[in-house]
Amino acid sequence: MKTFAVAVASALVFTGTAHAEPAKVAHTSGKFESFSATAKAVTYDAKVPNGAKVVVVSVPTIGGGTKVLLKLNGLLPHRAYGAHVHVKKCGAAPADSGPHFQNVVDPVQPSVDPAYANPRNEIWLDVHTNANGFAYTSSTVDWQFTERHAQSVVLHNEHTHTKPGEAGTAGPRLACVNVEF
Repeated sequence: MKTFAVAVASALVFTGTAHAEPAKVAHTSGKFESFSATAKAVTYDAKVPNGAKVVVVSVPTIGGGTKVLLKLNGLLPHRAYGAHVHVKKCGAAPADSGPHFQNVVDPVQPSVDPAYANPRNEIWLDVHTNANGFAYTSSTVDWQFTERHAQSVVLHNEHTHTKPGEAGTAGPRLACVNVEF
């Protein structure tokens, strides 16, 4: 898994333009397990089984954006999951990871306004697993993490909704992985 992350990060970072302060490359990998103070990836529901694997890589892009890649293995086969970058670290309770990270923060939380809860202002990583429980996706936004940094990726029960009043929602939180964006 580390080879995958290093290759992706190298390809995206070193082909980019110089920044006054280089954007941060973030990478984490691990296996989902019950919450503990040392767990990198936490499962809250059997829909993300203990031992399922996760890799998250975040790299700056050529034009000053961010590309986030999510690779999952060992999940339930032929199943849709929603996934988003969240503001806080994983905790003992699913809600501990806080709301979605938004480049422009909606003054009304929880955010369900499509003007803020959308894949250009947030990082959405919805996936559909194959017969072996494998899924891979990526999301690219035209902004980078600055003084505000996200701290996790949360897997949700269903793909992300987009209608007003439910934009950005994806059902219960099933699992969480800590990432130092």
